[in-house]
Amino acid sequence: MTFRAVIFDLDGTLLDTLQDISDSMNAVLRSHGWPEHDRETYRTWVGDGAENLVLRAIPEAARTPEAVREGVRAYREEYERRWASNTRPYPGVAELLDGFLEKGFSLAVLSNKGEEFTQTMVRGLLARWGFRDIRGARPGSPLKPDPSAAFQVAANLGVDPSECLFFGDSDLDMETARRAGMFGIGVLWGFRGPEELAQAGARLLVKDPRSFVPFIP
Repeated sequence: MTFRAVIFDLDGTLLDTLQDISDSMNAVLRSHGWPEHDRETYRTWVGDGAENLVLRAIPEAARTPEAVREGVRAYREEYERRWASNTRPYPGVAELLDGFLEKGFSLAVLSNKGEEFTQTMVRGLLARWGFRDIRGARPGSPLKPDPSAAFQVAANLGVDPSECLFFGDSDLDMETARRAGMFGIGVLWGFRGPEELAQAGARLLVKDPRSFVPFIP
């Protein structure tokens, strides 16, 4: 089996974004006098877009369409101010990316985070690795685990989906990889646990980014 490209999820895979996401959403809740949530709760809520995050975070009695729309707007405004406060690449990610580049792999990011934030964060915190394709959530395009965006990323990289490794920290990522015919690698340094990743079809589980470097094909 020959691999030529690697696609990474962003939040929980390349970047530890949980604190800034939690702080931003809690700021919105606080402004309405609604109960806030802890980091561990947010750990299970992130990954499938801002609207779903807001739906989970605001009180059930307040979940009108108007409140959700306003919550998404306010969350994005807060996150724009806070996203770089605590967010950093996970330890070992630099070595992993270096290893793939040394072996001639093309690198890409595929995230359910909004397109603008995805582009800004990759270019701001991961620019030196020269990702050839960076794709976030776009209007009219389905989110992961729909494989459409994964197919498009592979096409943009000029490779067959079967030639792609797909690193992610959630069931959505592993399901995307499976449905796209890519080799799904579940990362255990992110937001979810090994059981979720294995049940979603992870072909391999990795505990630390550096531990995979010697095995880069």
